[in-house]
Amino acid sequence: MSEVTTKRANVNNGTKSAAASKMNVRYLTVTAMLSAIAFILMFLDFSVPVMPNFIRMDLSELPALIGAFAMGPACGVWVCLVKNLLHLFMTSTGGVGELSNFVLGVAFVLPAGLIYKHKKNKKSAITGALIGALCMALFSFPSNYFVVYPIYTKMMPMDVIIGAYQAIVPSVKELWQCLLFFNVPFTFVKGLFSVLITMVVYKKISPILKGRV
Repeated sequence: MSEVTTKRANVNNGTKSAAASKMNVRYLTVTAMLSAIAFILMFLDFSVPVMPNFIRMDLSELPALIGAFAMGPACGVWVCLVKNLLHLFMTSTGGVGELSNFVLGVAFVLPAGLIYKHKKNKKSAITGALIGALCMALFSFPSNYFVVYPIYTKMMPMDVIIGAYQAIVPSVKELWQCLLFFNVPFTFVKGLFSVLITMVVYKKISPILKGRV
């Protein structure tokens, strides 16, 4: 290899290395920024009239979904993890709520991000996000039934929990009925809000997140 060719190769390698380093910094910066926004959104929760008071609506999965589309599925997972790790320092659920939020968040953003990564167009984004919302809703049933609510019964008796649902719909008698008729649809609708907002804002903010402006 000639000296000129060697120099060109070194320049090219240096350029690629600098570009990769810049990309890594942007990836970490965007992930941290979205995690901080998601963490703040966790506190901006609100009650919904058709749900018991201890079930709250928030949009903290929204930044994770945007990250999964803009920077890849792993970014969405990292946002879900970091926001819940930060929330652990001021939780009253003993970490149970954070674990559930993380698992359901991953069930939402991971399939959405993977589908969009496979084919990056609007149809794929909508399809992936809807499938992700459905996965989150379906997974909320076993997650709540086998993990979250059994642990919550150490702080609140099961008859009190079911009683909160019966105050809305008296015919529900068992926990599985409460989860099936309340939590699963609620979780799906919660995901749909994030999907809708993402579809509205993503095209405008994705160039900023990717450093193309």
